[in-house]
Amino acid sequence: MRIFVTGTAGFIGMHLAQTLLKEGHTVVGLDNFNDYYQVQLKRDRHARLTLYPNYKGVEGDLCNSTLLTTLFKEHRFEAVCHLAAQAGVRYSLTNPAAYQKSNLEGFLNVLEACRHAKTPRLVYASSSSVYGGNTKLPFSESDPVDCPVSLYAATKKANELMAHTYTHLYGLQTVGLRFFTVYGPWGRPDMAYWNFTQAMLAGKAIPVFNHGHMQRDFTYIDDIVDGIKAAMFNTGLSPYEIFNLGNHNAENLMDMIRILAVTLNVKPKMELLPMQPGDVPATYADITLAGAKLGFHPTTSIAQGLPKFVTWYREYFSI
Repeated sequence: MRIFVTGTAGFIGMHLAQTLLKEGHTVVGLDNFNDYYQVQLKRDRHARLTLYPNYKGVEGDLCNSTLLTTLFKEHRFEAVCHLAAQAGVRYSLTNPAAYQKSNLEGFLNVLEACRHAKTPRLVYASSSSVYGGNTKLPFSESDPVDCPVSLYAATKKANELMAHTYTHLYGLQTVGLRFFTVYGPWGRPDMAYWNFTQAMLAGKAIPVFNHGHMQRDFTYIDDIVDGIKAAMFNTGLSPYEIFNLGNHNAENLMDMIRILAVTLNVKPKMELLPMQPGDVPATYADITLAGAKLGFHPTTSIAQGLPKFVTWYREYFSI
């Protein structure tokens, strides 16, 4: 198939595109290589994709609607997976305009391009952050998500509403995926597991928020890619769908730190801190719906996945 993937220099985008290319699909990838974190890491991810003859990489911005229109006309995509976005809860506290541009204006341009090209299905990244201050665990797709606690979360909820509108008005089939703390090789430097690994190897103290009383549903990248592919290709989906993609395990932050410390063979130094604004104490995915409609059944525990990240990290940085 001819597939358009946005954010192919990103963590999830690279892994998805690489899997699709290995399976013989033709992939056109779009990324703007912004400097939210190290651009070289994005370049290195992208370089892996350029090794495939069935890959075409485009450096450009989602906010360039003319570029999107041209790409859709030229390639007549049979599937679209929109993963590009301005990520990060904490960054949204100091750089709100970046979220308006990428996550709202950019998403609208993708919707418009799909609408006019009569794209069969749009799969897009939402986030577990839409559950905001919900205290009922695990989080289910039927739970109310009207109380975001960060601008990032608000933009992701807005994406779901915008997608619903385009499904209702124009018949565009849309599938939103609420990702839960995705981790693994080639991951994101703004994530805790990366920062902790970097600090531990340097002998520095790691910042542990909410005094360590945090839980996250850590989901390994290979499991996430399986879920995305099912959302792209499975039949029998409704015109408008929302799915949780998580590991269905609320892991204690201190357990994650312990696994990293054992894997790195270090004794961690910790700086216990209060909760940060915009953060939530726990995430935990109910994946019943994704299991039933997507056949989504993650298999990788953090005890298996974190050492794989550490192995990659040591190789990448020659540590």
